Amino acid sequence: MLIKRKSIEAQANSKAGVNNSPKRKIKYAPVTLSEMDGCRYLHFGTEWVQGAMRLRKPDWLELDYAQQMMAWMLFIEKPQRIVQLGLGTGSLTKFCYRQFPEAQVTAIELNPAVIAICESMFKLPPNDHRLNVIEMDGEEFVNEHSNYGTLDVLQVDVYDATARGPVLDSVEFYQACSDCLRPDGIMTVNLFGDHPSFVKNIKAMKFVFDQVICLPEIHDGNVIAIAFNTRVKLDFSALYERAAQIYAATKLPAKTWVNGIQVAMQSATK
Repeated sequence: MLIKRKSIEAQANSKAGVNNSPKRKIKYAPVTLSEMDGCRYLHFGTEWVQGAMRLRKPDWLELDYAQQMMAWMLFIEKPQRIVQLGLGTGSLTKFCYRQFPEAQVTAIELNPAVIAICESMFKLPPNDHRLNVIEMDGEEFVNEHSNYGTLDVLQVDVYDATARGPVLDSVEFYQACSDCLRPDGIMTVNLFGDHPSFVKNIKAMKFVFDQVICLPEIHDGNVIAIAFNTRVKLDFSALYERAAQIYAATKLPAKTWVNGIQVAMQSATK
């Protein structure tokens, strides 16, 4: 993800392709950690924060962008299969594993050091009959035909140490993501609004998906895109009711997601 370490410090002072395509060259950056104000942060050898965990609440989604990545909950109440591309600190994986006991949760991570550090330093539970953390290229995963039409939810957060936009961003990649989702499946993607990659990613998603809604940019610059395989009819009274249920069950600020969707829809009609 894209959150600079300095933005966290500022906040604390005031109170983060296709089958025949050539394989991407793998050059792993060093995995480093930092801690501040009760939170542990993951870095890839730079100031950019790749994820966070509050030490006293290891299963909580500490970062605002990670909470927004759960906005699909407004539309899907009982997912059967949830997949994350990009493990980070395992925050989304852990949260989904705890909150949806009937769901299969799979996390795809290319860097074995990230998986190891999540297990040793970020309280990632071991694989079991519901949880499967796989060392694999996310592009390969979405192009496996056995995954087609099997996912309710796909959460995409694939950044490297350079922080130059998502490392997977082509039309072909997003088409494969869509193929993996069920007809009513939803994908959420972490983007960086003030970056040239943003427009490219949104155009690619809109080319593939029936509907794409972007939540308003948060203070760290992250923008979460919600992509629907099938266009949804937005009933805002029902969405606010669902948001209240989500907050009661999880304490996630789901009402702000609905507010953001309203803003996005109003902007689209101007």
